[in-house]
Amino acid sequence: MSEKKVYQMYINGQFISKNETIPVINPSDKQVISYIPKGTKEDVAKAVDAAYEAQKSWEKLPAIQRASYLKKIAQKIRDNVDMLAKTITEEQGKVLGLATVEVNFTADYIDYMAEWARRYEGEVLQSDRPNENIFLFKLPVGVAAGILPWNFPFFLIARKLAPALLTGNTIVIKPSTDTPNNAFEFAKLVDEIDLPKGVFNLVSGSGSEIGNALAKNEKVGIVSFTGSVPTGVKIMEAAAKNVTRVSLELGGKAPAIVMGDANIDLAVEAIKNSRVINNGQVCNCAERVYVHKSIEKEFTQKMIEAMSATTYGDPLKEEVDMGPLINEAAIKHVQSLVDGAVKEGATVVTGGKIASRDDGFYYEPTVITNVKQNMKIIHEEIFGPVLPIVTFETFDEAIAMANDSEYGLTSSIYTQNIDLAMRACKEIKFGETYINRENFEAMQGFHAGWRKSGIGGADGKHGLEEFLQKKVVYLQYDMNRQY
Repeated sequence: MSEKKVYQMYINGQFISKNETIPVINPSDKQVISYIPKGTKEDVAKAVDAAYEAQKSWEKLPAIQRASYLKKIAQKIRDNVDMLAKTITEEQGKVLGLATVEVNFTADYIDYMAEWARRYEGEVLQSDRPNENIFLFKLPVGVAAGILPWNFPFFLIARKLAPALLTGNTIVIKPSTDTPNNAFEFAKLVDEIDLPKGVFNLVSGSGSEIGNALAKNEKVGIVSFTGSVPTGVKIMEAAAKNVTRVSLELGGKAPAIVMGDANIDLAVEAIKNSRVINNGQVCNCAERVYVHKSIEKEFTQKMIEAMSATTYGDPLKEEVDMGPLINEAAIKHVQSLVDGAVKEGATVVTGGKIASRDDGFYYEPTVITNVKQNMKIIHEEIFGPVLPIVTFETFDEAIAMANDSEYGLTSSIYTQNIDLAMRACKEIKFGETYINRENFEAMQGFHAGWRKSGIGGADGKHGLEEFLQKKVVYLQYDMNRQY
């Protein structure tokens, strides 16, 4: 068991302790591993004020200079990969290999965003007047508030911080109380470089107090949040008072369509990995599978074998495929959906229950068949290693069922037919569609949800522009003046 650490918040370049703390639990053994400060709305106000004042001079630096600080942060991350990966694994439960990937990808992402310093641009627009130029400037929003989830907690720091800082904004980060340790370790690394005070701030505490205070603070220019729909709605309500911009990623219910001509082995491997990566707790991975009746038996049998062979246990052990769910509420939620599906007539063909062990919040890799489109498990986010399988006869039927969701984040299809693949590009009504590959986005893409999956998006050029606002300047000049 790791030594219990006591962390401090980071505001205006200083570490700050609080008398009240919140325990952080290791989900693999249910033991307390650290204590974090229980921040208050007063702490939020101090952090936002610091960011607000720092932003005035930060935006005046050339973008390439701001990028140089990001590169220093990325290098600090690379110098501490093992420590950061172990920290993530202990508090979140993802296997160490995936935690290591997350840390390295985070460093790469920060460097990628830094490379935009010389690339993001304004515009010169055509004027209707002979002696006029119209300029469109893209300028920072001001103070960004980044409210983080627990499933990819370290990467989400970068997803919010890197584009914000690069474009001249400052930021206040609020980590999840389930997985805050990596953010505090990150703050220590940031403190080791010469980043101006107030540019980066970290405040911890409950979402109801800290998140709400950030969202309704009049000095915050944008709230970037990743998490659940109910919390996203509350953030929108809090931000509405000041008409503050919001960028929200709010979960998903990704459909995977497996056509009769699909490479079945490829589909099974990709979808199985999609269900067990991060212990099934990824909003963009396949949550429901639609399989053509002609290959139903072969696909299902291979999927049962793949899921049954998945090992789970201590995520620090290299041989383990899957770790625990984040907490007790998570495994109870998964179990309730599985039990509900069985009551509605579905069949559990492997797994289907909380693991019979006392050392953590483990759930068995599960496959469910005889699932119908109207069942709750098809419409409510599972967020666990459970795969419901629905069959279909026609492509149009599969598309209709795939689109029958209040969510609209990611989707996938497996087919060798280019006509069907191209139809899927337009007819699947989701922000992302993956064809014959796993559900994992590229940093240069655009990760954005439709419907209740969110507003705005992240990554690439379009994600960068979430943190910019446009200003148009009309410059009229006198061509006849003599000099």
